[in-house]
Amino acid sequence: MHVYYDKDADLALIRARRVAVIGYGSQGHAHALNLRDSGIDVVVGLREGGDSWRKATVAGLQVATMAEAAAQADIVMLLIPDETIGRVYRESVAPAMRAGAALGFAHGFSIHYGQVVPREDLDVIMIAPKAPGHTVRSTYAQGGGVPALVAVAQDRSGMARDIALAYASAIGCGRSGVIETDFREETETDLFGEQAVLCGGTVELVKAGFDTLVEAGYAPEMAYFECLHELKLIVDLIYEGGIGTMNYGISNNAEFGEYLTGPRIVTELTRAAMREVLQGIQSGDYARQFILESQAGAPTLQSRRRLTAAHPIETVGARLRAMMPWIGQGALVDRERN
Repeated sequence: MHVYYDKDADLALIRARRVAVIGYGSQGHAHALNLRDSGIDVVVGLREGGDSWRKATVAGLQVATMAEAAAQADIVMLLIPDETIGRVYRESVAPAMRAGAALGFAHGFSIHYGQVVPREDLDVIMIAPKAPGHTVRSTYAQGGGVPALVAVAQDRSGMARDIALAYASAIGCGRSGVIETDFREETETDLFGEQAVLCGGTVELVKAGFDTLVEAGYAPEMAYFECLHELKLIVDLIYEGGIGTMNYGISNNAEFGEYLTGPRIVTELTRAAMREVLQGIQSGDYARQFILESQAGAPTLQSRRRLTAAHPIETVGARLRAMMPWIGQGALVDRERN
């Protein structure tokens, strides 16, 4: 594994090009603002009249329709939801892109699972920051950067990797390190991590712990603090120095309980389920389910959002967080701005 830094990137490659960022969501707003602040000529491509159009304009960015932005750019970065990339590429981007331009992604899903079949004259690259967009932006603004992955799926110019490294450097990732991978590896590991650990696994574990305490007669507020609020304290320690640093920072009592009880929660059945999840991702079964869900109007997604919002851990949490106003100060997610 080779790690690249700012010294390995030639920013002149991207400063000589115009970049179109398609989308202004979590990653879109971060890339566009970081590129602009790095002196890159950037235009944001959006659906005309939408709320994102207003937000990008207020941020001082040049805004155009998706087709207009693609037509005037040398690099087109598709930073819209995975379920819409295929249609937007076919209808708005592919017909408008200049010959020999570069088509970029922050996630390999659309290429790996065939939702986008790129024109043969294009470079196809990926620059995938390993953090949510709001962290990509806040870390850059503080003078740092988050690590990123880069990959090349199609190199028509002979410079695709150099362009990807320059882009990664321009959004701040070269400050902490850029690792080269491929679209398959990034896609499959990213989906597995989200589903089995970071989002699916963690959320269900937190809710199950909360429910167990409440069902046993303990106050919901106590359950919230022990199963959700303090999770950040533990994750911060792991983030800072790994599992060893976390264990160093907690009590002997907590560490002993970790060794005694952890394997009773994450059992061989859990590990078997994880392997099944990975197999479904590798085979494309998960991708097919997600695409069909999106084509049907996302009924499962909408239903689960409603159920999650109604869960007691959310209502109790909102009340307790209101008692701790410092949590919201300098919030990463500000829905009025990004």
